[in-house]
Amino acid sequence: MKAVRYHAFGGPEVLTVDEIAVPHAGPGQIRIVVHCAGVNPSDWKRREGQYASFEDAEFPFAIGVEASGIVDEIGDGVSGVAIGDAVFGFGEGTVAEQVILTHWAAKPASVSFEVASGLPVIVDTATRALEEVNIETGQTLLVSGAAGGIGTAIVQLARLRGITVIGAASSPKHDYLASLGAVPVNYGPSLKERICELSPTGVDAAIDVAGSDIIPELISIVGKPDQVLSVADLSAEKYGAKFSHGPPRQPEIAFADVASLCDRGLFILHIQDVYTFEQTADAHRVSAKGRVTGKLVIRIC
Repeated sequence: MKAVRYHAFGGPEVLTVDEIAVPHAGPGQIRIVVHCAGVNPSDWKRREGQYASFEDAEFPFAIGVEASGIVDEIGDGVSGVAIGDAVFGFGEGTVAEQVILTHWAAKPASVSFEVASGLPVIVDTATRALEEVNIETGQTLLVSGAAGGIGTAIVQLARLRGITVIGAASSPKHDYLASLGAVPVNYGPSLKERICELSPTGVDAAIDVAGSDIIPELISIVGKPDQVLSVADLSAEKYGAKFSHGPPRQPEIAFADVASLCDRGLFILHIQDVYTFEQTADAHRVSAKGRVTGKLVIRIC
């Protein structure tokens, strides 16, 4: 079968489409025929070697951590799923024709394979971030980088919990953020002054999704370092803020919850672009520019 891999750290040009052996589901796992795989900043950061100091990489390395598709093999001890079921979830090397999933949920018929493939990372990350930043119903949350995939999920899940959300993004994305229920605000100088105008009583917590060296400013806006959290800036903790990271904790529960919300029209995921298997490098280039609204997806079949 075909899979996209890299044999050394580097730019998008190191990605190759390789022929590899078909994997088999072990205990507690399932295998799917992949329809689509989501693209995440962690994919190209890992490929560039940014995670090499704290994460082992054995070459060749297959890319992708999330996918949607049809179950075609079930490992020992797995129940509640059958051959032929449509699912989405976490795996390794998911930009491939067949992959093993370790955590998954059923894909509702109303949800496309493209959208389903882009849900796992953003849903797991957003759920964890909202829990760790200790934001409650009736409070106000500032999200920096609110129009990307994770930001999209944080905004919607926070609004469903009765939290007021101020979303920082560039002007062209303000209508999108407003459609999700956020109060949009521009990035850039004088952000604190603009936030004060929008929320005179202050902001209770802030989540950084973009990783754009904004942690000190977010702390100044919130006033409490421990109420500021980043999912993208590894330096957050040196300022007294929190850095949220895995491993996932029972993500299949969050997957199923959001799948139900999608089915009822209460959660949306904008897919900015869909790429072919052979265009994976192009998807990485676009993702690395940091201007994606929603998610990018690779269509496998």
